Amino acid sequence: MTGSAKVVVVGIGADGWAGLAAPGRAAVRAAEVVLGGRRQLALVAGHTDAETRAWPSPMVPALPELFAGLRGRRVCALASGDPMFHGLGTTLLRVLGPDAVDVLTHPSSVSLACARLGWAVDGVEVVSAVGRSLAALRRALAPGARVLVLSEGAGTPGRVAAMLAADGWGDSPLTVFEQLGGSAERRVTGTARHWAHAPGDALNILAVHCVAGPDARPRALTPGLPDDAYDHDGQLTKREVRAVTLALLGPRRGELLWDVGAGNGSIALEWMRAHPACRAVAVEAEPARADRIRTNADALGVPGVRVVTGRAPGALADLPEPDAVFIGGGLTVEGVLTRCWEALRPGGRLVANAVTVESEGALATARSRLGGELTRLSVARAAPLGGFTGWRPAMPVTIWSVEKPS
Repeated sequence: MTGSAKVVVVGIGADGWAGLAAPGRAAVRAAEVVLGGRRQLALVAGHTDAETRAWPSPMVPALPELFAGLRGRRVCALASGDPMFHGLGTTLLRVLGPDAVDVLTHPSSVSLACARLGWAVDGVEVVSAVGRSLAALRRALAPGARVLVLSEGAGTPGRVAAMLAADGWGDSPLTVFEQLGGSAERRVTGTARHWAHAPGDALNILAVHCVAGPDARPRALTPGLPDDAYDHDGQLTKREVRAVTLALLGPRRGELLWDVGAGNGSIALEWMRAHPACRAVAVEAEPARADRIRTNADALGVPGVRVVTGRAPGALADLPEPDAVFIGGGLTVEGVLTRCWEALRPGGRLVANAVTVESEGALATARSRLGGELTRLSVARAAPLGGFTGWRPAMPVTIWSVEKPS
């Protein structure tokens, strides 16, 4: 914190001082200390008499001590583009609180790229590759989709092109904008399959117009992906049961799911595919299955799933409070159901599936104590039977769903 004075966050583009509106210029000139990356500080050099400081690395852990040392001084923090879009503004508001920060915004690279391309901003999916796995791009891939990738550096476009070509999206047109909005702005175009451009400027944003080739596997965002979407060893909640289970869990924006006894991860991963802000912890005792969860997460575009290898209830001890819990295994293990129910936040949902008589008994007992609904789901699939076609039934699944009182 800085006493009564607020930290003023000023968005600045590649056009530097020339592109700053009057309030931004005034904030830089009035500051006693200007913070920023070395590139941003260079953009205001000669326009302020303030002390200039580059951000420490790693930045976020150092912020409380940094601003404690600046208490009482007029501080301006420079941010690339729109500080509130994947930017510094959101970080400082989280660390310092909304009463300690003022934000002066600037057009984001997304807005500028859409203006150059003639794309509607509200029709574009944005994926950040800054400090994150590129696998997240896979969730956004769909025929005709328009995606903007916030690059981590000069090598990001080439890595994206290689991934798209390998996944069957090689005919997708790509456009790279470097130094967008500045005097050195440059546009590079091509297709993913034939991308041969050398890495250029580190400050770039990549546009992808998705074209599905014959080998592409577009995946729906609704629950119930085909079973062959997963690498699994048979320990998989089957498609129809998965769709019903996720409907009962009801993923909502930003919520956290515990997937206990996650098997190969299908419930946790489809929960996360429901919205980019959804989070999940997959708890699995078998290391080989835990590894498959990570593989499946990358393939389905949700690499942010947290995988905990261990047995419940012990493995649940230090996990954050969940908004929903799915128990796919371990119902008969002492303490698992109790721990999950106690951890669940008020108003949260718990869903548990059983296929054995013993686990069904555990669900019946839990229902008598906590309420909720029991559903039995039977699924049969058509399969060859001699020269004809017959029904091959899967094991029936009993599903218990309950909401914790607020």
